[in-house]
Amino acid sequence: MMRLGFTIVAIALGVGLSASSVVAEPTTQRKLIAPVRGEATVELTQPDTRVVGTDVVTKIRVKNTSTEPIAGFKVDENWFKGSNALSGDSYRHARPLQVNEVIEITLTVPRARVVGARNQYQFSHANGTIKPTTVKTLDLPKPDPTKKPPM
Repeated sequence: MMRLGFTIVAIALGVGLSASSVVAEPTTQRKLIAPVRGEATVELTQPDTRVVGTDVVTKIRVKNTSTEPIAGFKVDENWFKGSNALSGDSYRHARPLQVNEVIEITLTVPRARVVGARNQYQFSHANGTIKPTTVKTLDLPKPDPTKKPPM
């Protein structure tokens, strides 16, 4: 019976210490920013389309030049052979595209499906349309060695 009492006291002490360490950590408040509504503007590089093995891979760099983040940023690649539409690839950014953020998009399509076809890109977001502007180059941000990667 005495051991049961010591066990309960030890568990209570352990829970109390772990709870105090959680409470002692500073909490960082994230500020929510309203996303752009209506037409958003982006800069993009000329699409780099290459054949890699049995796939056609297209890479595009995109920069948000709007004054607010773009929620639900999406790029659709459509392929056409004559007047027949072929399926392509689609990319959706998982989180809002922040102001001046540069991302690299990779779209992949099987090569056998698109031989002799031409492609077209459609940009959209959750709250409206996107007006793309083509630029020569966009540099990807360098990773900060002091920051932890997101989990």
